[in-house]
Amino acid sequence: MDEYELRNVHLQKSQNQIRHKTDGLSSSSNLVLRRGQPFTILINNDGRPFDPLREKLVFKIVLGPLVVEVPVSVSGQPSASQWSAFLEKSPVDLNTPRMLPISLFSPASASVGVYTFYLGVETRWSVKTVLLGQFTLLCNPWCQADSVFLQSEELRNEYIRNDNGLLFKGSPSNVVSRSWSFDQYEKGILDICMKMLQVSPQSQADARKDLLNRSNPVYIGRVVSAMVNSQDDRGVLMGNWSGKYSDGINPLMWSGSADILRKWSETQFRPVKYGQCWVFAAVMCTVMRALGIPTRVVTNFNSAHDTNANMVIEEYYTEMGEKLSIGNDSIWNFHVWVESWMTRPDLGGGYDGWQVLDPTPQEQSGGMYRCGPAAVKAVYEQKVNAPYDVPFVYAEVNADVRKIIMRNGKILSTSIDKKRVGPLICTKRPGPAMAMMDITEDYKTERDQPANDMSRTNVRSIEAATERVAPQGIDVSLQLLKAPVLGEIISFSVTITNKVAIPKLLRKHVNAQKKEYHRDPTGTIWEAHDDLKIGPYETVTVKHEISFDEYMIQEAAEDNLVNLAVVIEDVKSQERVLASEEFNICSPSLNIQIQNEHSVSINTQQVAVVTFTNPFKVAVSGKLIVSGSGLFEETFQMSLMIQPRETMRRSVRFIPRTTGARMLQASLLLTDQSTVLRGFKTINVQA
Repeated sequence: MDEYELRNVHLQKSQNQIRHKTDGLSSSSNLVLRRGQPFTILINNDGRPFDPLREKLVFKIVLGPLVVEVPVSVSGQPSASQWSAFLEKSPVDLNTPRMLPISLFSPASASVGVYTFYLGVETRWSVKTVLLGQFTLLCNPWCQADSVFLQSEELRNEYIRNDNGLLFKGSPSNVVSRSWSFDQYEKGILDICMKMLQVSPQSQADARKDLLNRSNPVYIGRVVSAMVNSQDDRGVLMGNWSGKYSDGINPLMWSGSADILRKWSETQFRPVKYGQCWVFAAVMCTVMRALGIPTRVVTNFNSAHDTNANMVIEEYYTEMGEKLSIGNDSIWNFHVWVESWMTRPDLGGGYDGWQVLDPTPQEQSGGMYRCGPAAVKAVYEQKVNAPYDVPFVYAEVNADVRKIIMRNGKILSTSIDKKRVGPLICTKRPGPAMAMMDITEDYKTERDQPANDMSRTNVRSIEAATERVAPQGIDVSLQLLKAPVLGEIISFSVTITNKVAIPKLLRKHVNAQKKEYHRDPTGTIWEAHDDLKIGPYETVTVKHEISFDEYMIQEAAEDNLVNLAVVIEDVKSQERVLASEEFNICSPSLNIQIQNEHSVSINTQQVAVVTFTNPFKVAVSGKLIVSGSGLFEETFQMSLMIQPRETMRRSVRFIPRTTGARMLQASLLLTDQSTVLRGFKTINVQA
């Protein structure tokens, strides 16, 4: 009875993970915990009970080369700044006196990582040490002392615990929502996220320094931003905007993060082919949520890529209305990044909250392809000297657009558009409703003049010195008469107003070009040219139509974007005025219905019915793919053919494996039309 002998230690995985809001996160380590919060383990002993006067219990907590020893105290208060351990005052079970409950406290600034921990029993004569196992420690937005603390429980559930969501694409006037499964609860995903930190260049160069820095979400965000793309490191995704994906997977085909992260891990960290901006952002959102940092995916429409940092994007057109691919600057119809929530003590206060992080490889930041964290408030306040790419993000949402009409290298006219860039910035609305939330006002204030400290080309002086400005006597505008839908006629009108008291002879040139979201259009798909007379102060409206046969999509797409431009030329004065519009053609969507939708239960077979009516004049063939995290063990796939105007109806059986809000996704790749059609349905799975 003289010896105090450890028999075993119970880590209480289930109880601890429920208390730490990590239940469901799958890790190969024994425990998944959040920093700044106690966790309880039970020590079972043989022989006599524990006597603090005769033996001492000491935990050894190890993270790579970092080691801390934590003696177990009988009384006292936990420290917010260092590890501590205490005997709990009341036993867990009075009938088992040999069960000794101990609470361990991690500091709210502890480093994120996979820890190994030991328990040593020290007596006057000996020291015995037992390996207890491993635990994964994450950031804690529920802890007020943590730098990622988020006040609202609704927002914590949305930006940490929610594993599905929406991405937004299309154009500002016709936003298209795209479902995505973040998959942070899928088996092994948390371990892969931890491995990402371990294989980063920062960790490989100096493991000790990297582990110390992992206490700071600013540092973590910067590392993950670089590691999601493969430009400088063993990163996850290789970008490809060429339209040629035969040696990999078309970015349009991804619908969740787990397949991408698993593929990267299983191939010993070779980059997965291929990603584009929304894929990079969605994968980064998965990683950050898994690490405990509140994160959401954000879309900026008409996003400027200002390569020469002059805050002006030049766009060139021919006198016939054809947009030219000249210069390095560009406007993406949409660009997708993430925002993560954290404090910013490095900015001197006042800039806590949402921070832009962009893993899409556009520009180098500190010698690597990454972006952020750029404080959204610093972007709003035009604090362009703030660190971590605030000027780049500011230009993405605020640059001016200079439209230039050219002939044989000579500038015929120019105009400035201050409202084209960043007219809509949005994210998914928190809560169960799958809806969009407009956050443009977080980034932008009405600008009459550039920020005082912003280096910007004096556009007006260049115009006056080198070219003729746009005429004041004519106004022209374009208007779509209805939202364009794939397979239907595109109808639009051109409205011309003569603002002076003399009649005019005008030439009208209208040009439509197919384009991709990230670059200038290539070939003309439709054009119209004619002369017209307009009387003094008269307004003339001309309607045009583009048939499906003329604009039919030739390669796999889901954005189906068109650049439409009209140039009006005053025959007498040779002055020209330009109006342009970029719009997306909506694809028909798949409809999904769940049988007994309001009584879906875990581990019980359910049936989903996917329907689609072929709107085209010809039969189409394709592949139907149905999947859902927590719903399907394996993705359902089948080939099919659909006759003109025929309604396809397919039943798909599945057995839910997890409770709560789940997302079922369906996609149909039409090989004839080379178009991806999509649909999704959220399901509440009951226990």
